[in-house]
Formats: sequence, C-alpha cells, structure tokens
Amino acid sequence: MNQAFNQTARYEQLLEIVKGRMTSRQFDQAYVVPAEHYDMILEAARHAPSGANAQPWHYIVVTEAATKKKIADYFVDEQRHRAKLKMKFPTPNYRGLETAPGMIVIVADFRYTRAFPVLGDGSALDRQYQQNAERILLQSVAASTMSAHLAAAALGYGVWWVTAIGQENAQKAMKPLLGVPEDLDVIDIFCFGPPAKPPYKRWKKTLEQIASRGRFDMKNYQTPEDIDRWVQETRHKVMYRDESKID
Repeated sequence: MNQAFNQTARYEQLLEIVKGRMTSRQFDQAYVVPAEHYDMILEAARHAPSGANAQPWHYIVVTEAATKKKIADYFVDEQRHRAKLKMKFPTPNYRGLETAPGMIVIVADFRYTRAFPVLGDGSALDRQYQQNAERILLQSVAASTMSAHLAAAALGYGVWWVTAIGQENAQKAMKPLLGVPEDLDVIDIFCFGPPAKPPYKRWKKTLEQIASRGRFDMKNYQTPEDIDRWVQETRHKVMYRDESKID
C-alpha cells in the first residue's frame, strides 16, 4: 500500500512539472540565471535516452546580449521573409529572444546515423534505412531537449522551444556566430527565465483523442481535408491563446 502511494505521489509530482511547463515569449531581462541552474538543466538533458546510446547532441550556453540580439535578428528577418511569401503562418514576436535570461542552443551530430542500422551502399533500401536513422536521431535529441525543458520548469522558469531553424540559411547564419563546426547542425534553441507576463496553459487534445487500445481507433483518424480545415479554421486559435479563452 505504501509503495502504491509512493508511486502515485511521485507521478503527481512529475505531472505537476509537466503541466507546469508553459511557453513564455517575453522574459524578465533583469534576471540573471545562476550558473548552477545551467548545470542542473544540462544534467537532466545528459541523462535522456538515445538510439544506440549515441547521445548525438551538444548544448551551447549563450549569455552575451549581442549574440542573443543577432539570433533574434535572424528570426525577425525570416519572419518577414515568410510574410512576403504569403505563408500565412501565425508567428510570435521573435524580439522576445533578446529578453531571455537563459538561452541554450541545441546542436545535433547527424554523423551518428551511422550508429543505427544502415547498409551504406547508396541503394534504395539503404535510403530507407538512412531516413529511419535520421528519425531515430531526431527523436533522441528531442528527448534530451524535453528533459532540459522539464528541468527548467522544475526550477520555476517559463520556457520557449524555438524550432524554426532547419533551413540552410539558418545554418549559415548560426554556425559561424556560435563557432559550430560545419559537419554539425544547429537544430533548436531553448530559452528560459522568469516570464515578463503570467504564463497560460495552451489547448491540449483530450486523452480519448490521442490514445487507442489494441488497435487504432478510426474515430480519431483525420483525412487530409480534415487537417486542411483544422489549419485554416483552428490553428490560429490554439497556437498562442490561453485554452480558457478558446471558443
């Protein structure tokens, strides 16, 4: 009975942190992150699982205001570029990157796809295995990054997971700025700190919508038309709004 209670209590503690991990895009600039907090966050990231235990990640702690501004400049310019292309994608104010007391850039080493099952002969089958290896690697880095996010949330910080840096131009801008070797890739940016405004919980699907028992429940299947309709009619409501204010 005590063991069951302890299991439930530990789960409730974890769930409180998971649910308390909320996105902030404007931070208290006057706050200084203690050096030990960086270590605590990265220690959590270090213990994440990875395919073949390859641990294909590296973290760069960014503290210089000038570097943060240059990173923010890139995203603001990219946002303007998307607007000119009429992509109609709702984006936040990337100037908020400059206000983040804590900033960690996540680097992935895609050379570690060699650690996963691949043929290496350039065949069509090899390409399939290569694609799967890249998925494994990305899942691994994402697991480590989420561990870092949860550690920051446990320390009471708001967080911001910036993922829009897969383009070639982003790599050209970020790598020289951060001294990243050419054969590695900047993959995400993680900002954290005390929020400038109270954070709010964004909309989440219900448990029934995301889970099936035994076989996929087709009532939760969405056609391409359903997804297009969601993008057109719902996406803008749920990306940045308080779930309590969504009609």
